[in-house]
Amino acid sequence: MGKAKITAAALCAALGLGGIPAAAVFAQEVRITPLKSDSTFTVNDRSFTITRGQVPHMPVPDTAGPCPPACLQPLQVAPGVTTIAELELLTFLETTVSAGDGLLLDARDPGDFAAASIPGAVNVPRATLSPDNLYRGDILRALGATPDGSGDLDFNTARTLAIYADGPVSPDAPHTISDLLDAGYPPEKLLFYRGGLQAWRLAALTVQSSQPPD
Repeated sequence: MGKAKITAAALCAALGLGGIPAAAVFAQEVRITPLKSDSTFTVNDRSFTITRGQVPHMPVPDTAGPCPPACLQPLQVAPGVTTIAELELLTFLETTVSAGDGLLLDARDPGDFAAASIPGAVNVPRATLSPDNLYRGDILRALGATPDGSGDLDFNTARTLAIYADGPVSPDAPHTISDLLDAGYPPEKLLFYRGGLQAWRLAALTVQSSQPPD
């Protein structure tokens, strides 16, 4: 059986989620992880301390918000899930996605997705795959899962997914992957683009926007 064409509407039509711009709150501590405020080490009897936050005479990046939630994410987000970079993602788009066997999911809010996204991506906001979303089963079926006759889903025919969000400090893609694994999605069918849109832009790669120009 051929795989149906997937659109953002097919995945999220029942949810009607709107993008809510998030303002950075710099009054709170900008930690590395929830349990780690800094990294201190010694080289040749000289002590160094690495923290996160504003560098003197440099603008504060959007990623320097308080942690949590803007905490550095691990390179390996879950056992069996492969982390990829730009070249691997390009190959994934050129081969797996082009063949109809995969999808690139943007886990950010719809407003952020509309402002800028990686070409070929489908917006599936993090909240849509949460276990408490009554329509999660519909989204999983749109991703290729099929009912197994016992009330559960069979993921043998599900598409391979590459998932990204803002970048290395965004929890959206890791949480989306966690929710997919919780639903039964095979880890070998999940790819984590940790660099996200930030790394994509730093590499001067094409971005697309669905917002009208000012």
